[in-house]
Amino acid sequence: MPAAVKGITGGSPASRTKIAPGDVLLSVNGKPITDILDYKYHTYDARLRLVLRRPNGSFLLVSLKKSEGEEVGIEFESYLIDNQRSCANRCVFCFIDQLPRGMRESLYYKDDDARLSFLQGNYVTLTNMSEREIQRIIQLRVSPLNVSVHTMKPELRAYMLGSRAGADGVATIKRLAAAGISMNCQIVLCPGINDGAELAYSMAELKKLYPAVASVAVVPVGITRWRDGLPSLTPFDAERASAAARQVEDIAKICRAECGSGIFYAADELYIKAGLPLPTDEYYEDYPQLENGVGMLRLLMTEFADALEAADALDVRSTPFTAVTGRAAEKYIAELYQDARKKFGALRGEVIGVTNEFFGESVDVAGLLTGGDIIKTLRKTGHAPRILIPDNMLRYGEDTFLDDVTLPQLENALGASVRVVGRDGADLLCAMMGN
Repeated sequence: MPAAVKGITGGSPASRTKIAPGDVLLSVNGKPITDILDYKYHTYDARLRLVLRRPNGSFLLVSLKKSEGEEVGIEFESYLIDNQRSCANRCVFCFIDQLPRGMRESLYYKDDDARLSFLQGNYVTLTNMSEREIQRIIQLRVSPLNVSVHTMKPELRAYMLGSRAGADGVATIKRLAAAGISMNCQIVLCPGINDGAELAYSMAELKKLYPAVASVAVVPVGITRWRDGLPSLTPFDAERASAAARQVEDIAKICRAECGSGIFYAADELYIKAGLPLPTDEYYEDYPQLENGVGMLRLLMTEFADALEAADALDVRSTPFTAVTGRAAEKYIAELYQDARKKFGALRGEVIGVTNEFFGESVDVAGLLTGGDIIKTLRKTGHAPRILIPDNMLRYGEDTFLDDVTLPQLENALGASVRVVGRDGADLLCAMMGN
């Protein structure tokens, strides 16, 4: 796919040149541009020579000066300047395979593109990478990558990913680590498959790769009610979740003593399912695995407490609220509300955890709730004039839930205003207080 120019950012270095929509970027400083990684890497320097092909077939030579690292300001027809690479695996635990039919098409797309791992934080399995691509990652020093590991035993990894290439990924992880490529990793834990002794082996092997392997999230498998025809999986119960969380904590303690970092972190969901108290703020260090649901609740609680200490009673509005969340976080959000009420007696609200009927009751996180389930629940329980929901319930940058119910539709169905709350504790407190 050619690097076709879609537009130029106003005030950017490119805006001071003759580059125009329809031009195709061919090279930068003599290096061909095949995708976004080439473009980002080769346009970092302060002095650039660009060669573009114009729509009439002629060539445009552009020399420009800018600050080192400053964006050139060229917008392309395709973000990747190439086709996005989809996943060719058949993972035994794949959540997308557990979606019901009839949802919007984009939800069924399986991404497995290392470029998006670097640029947007997506997790990749490394199974669809050619030797050239591996060499380019090493040459361009593409870091950090987010890698789905699951196990460090090649044959077991091939089984879990449903692909022979899954076995080769173990060697690729070690090769990237030896080259100094930083990686944040995840292990989706499936009881009876890669937990227990298998998890101990994988964590021991990944520990050897520190500091290249900078962090590892251990998260429980998510199982929906839509698993007809898929491999049988055992859900986590309290005993299994407790054993896994303790196992991760034990090796993290060793890593802190030997490496200066815990490296390994158990997902919040394991602590919740086990009925264990959440670790302290210090346990999560700089919170490297938030997007994997690791430390989200602890950080929320810490931020909320800090904001509450600084808040003033004059900021409290009298309008009651209903805060909506998943079953997993219900107890914690309710405790935060009670903390706020102890300081501000005028605060009036309630916290309601919604059962996920769409995916099944075992799926209890807020980010996978649908608008339909929220409407159904609040019509039964009743609700305040103000409804608070976390922003991870909605499609990124939009006002749409997973079942395509929109925010305006939710408001119309419930006859209430809905406030979308950011993922930090300060915003949650402000929303509760009516600000």
